[in-house]
Amino acid sequence: MSVIFRRATSFRTFLKYTDCICSAIPENKSYSQQTESTTRTFAFHSKKCIFLVTGVGVGLGLGYYVLKDVKNQRLLPQVKAAKLSDGSGGDGIPNLRNTYNFIADVVSIVAPSVVYIEIKDHRRLDFFTGEPATVSNGSGFIVKENGLILTNAHVVINKPQTTVLVKLHNGQTYSGVVEDIDVRSDLATVRINCKNLPIMKLGSSRQLRPGEWVVAIGSPLSLSNTITTGVVSSVNRGSEELGLQGRDMAYIQTDASITFGNSGGPLVNLDGEAIGINSMRVTPGISFAIPIDYAKDFLKRSEQKKLLGMSVKEKPLRRYMGITMLTLTPEIIAEMQLRDSFVPADISHGVIVWKVVVGSPAYKGGLRPGDIITHINGNLVENAGTIYSSLEGSGTLNVAILRGGHQLTVVVLPEEI
Repeated sequence: MSVIFRRATSFRTFLKYTDCICSAIPENKSYSQQTESTTRTFAFHSKKCIFLVTGVGVGLGLGYYVLKDVKNQRLLPQVKAAKLSDGSGGDGIPNLRNTYNFIADVVSIVAPSVVYIEIKDHRRLDFFTGEPATVSNGSGFIVKENGLILTNAHVVINKPQTTVLVKLHNGQTYSGVVEDIDVRSDLATVRINCKNLPIMKLGSSRQLRPGEWVVAIGSPLSLSNTITTGVVSSVNRGSEELGLQGRDMAYIQTDASITFGNSGGPLVNLDGEAIGINSMRVTPGISFAIPIDYAKDFLKRSEQKKLLGMSVKEKPLRRYMGITMLTLTPEIIAEMQLRDSFVPADISHGVIVWKVVVGSPAYKGGLRPGDIITHINGNLVENAGTIYSSLEGSGTLNVAILRGGHQLTVVVLPEEI
C-alpha cells in the first residue's frame, strides 16, 4: 500500500506542476495570437490527457502487482501440511521407525519360541493361594516342534518334590519333564506334550564378533518376554578366567542385562538366531552366556543317548545347597569395586552368590544374592571348587560372607537329594 501511496502522490505533484505551467502562459490580445494560443493550449491539454490516462493505467497495473505481492507475503504465511508417510516409503519420505527399529524386528521373530519356566515345591504352600510355592523360575526356548525346550541346568535342577511348569508365549501352560541335564555345562532340556510349536533358529557362536548387537530375551521377575539389549564384550571368556572349575568352556560376555528370570533364555543376534544361552550376571554391565555351539553338541549327545536307550538324566553327585555362584577373579573384583562401593579394597578371593533357590538350604540358612563367600568352616574359599568340596562331607557348614561391607556368618545344612 505504501507503494501505491507514493505513486499517487507523485501523480498529484505532476498534475499540479502542469497546472502551474498552464497558468503561467500570458493572455493574448490579437485574434491571431489568441487563435494560435488556443491551438497550442488545446494541443497541450491533449498531451496532458494522454499523460493522465497513461499514468492512471500504469498506476492501476502497479497496484495490481503490488497487491498480489502483498497477498503472497502476509505476516502469517500459509503453510501446507506435509503429506504423512504411509509406511511404505514410496512417497519419498523416509520412515525412521522402519529404518531404525531393528531390535523390534528381531523380537517379533524370536519371541513366540521363548518360554517361561517355573519350579513348584509341593512341600511348601503359598500363603495367599494355598498352591505349591514357586521356588525357582527362569526361561528357555523351543528347539523342536514336538515340544523340546533348551534351558540352563540350574533353572530346573531341584529337589525331587518339585514339578516343572512351562508357559508359552500365547499364555498356555504345560507340565514339563526334565529330559536331560548336563551340570558341568549348565545345560538342560525339558519336554512338554505339545506339537507344531514355533522354534528358535540356532546360529553359530563361532562367527560372533566383539561389538555385535545382541538381544537377551527372558522372564525377569516372572515378566514373560522381557528384552534387554547390548553388545558383545568378549567372545571367548574362558571358564578358568571366571573360576568355574570342571567346565572346559568359553563364555560370551555381554553388557546386556541378564537376571535370574531370563537365565536360560536365548541371546540372539540381529538375524534372529540364538547365538547363546543366558547364564549369569556378575554385576550390571557384566553378564555371561553359554555359546550356542556347546548347546548344539549337548543336544546331539542327548539324542544319541535316547536312541541307545541310555538314561539321559545325570544325578547330582553332591549334597544340595541351592545356590548359583561365580569365582571372583582379579578382573571381576576390579570391575565390582568400580561399580559397588561396598566391595572392600583388600578382598582377593571368594565366590559371589548369584542366585539362591527359594526354600533351599542356602535360603533357609540366610544366604542372599550378592553375598561374597570368603570362608567355609574356617577354610579359605579360593574358588567355586572349595564350595563343591565342602559339599562332599557331612554336617552343617559355617559360611563366612561379606554383605554390604559387613562380615557375617550363616549356618547352612545341605540336603541329600
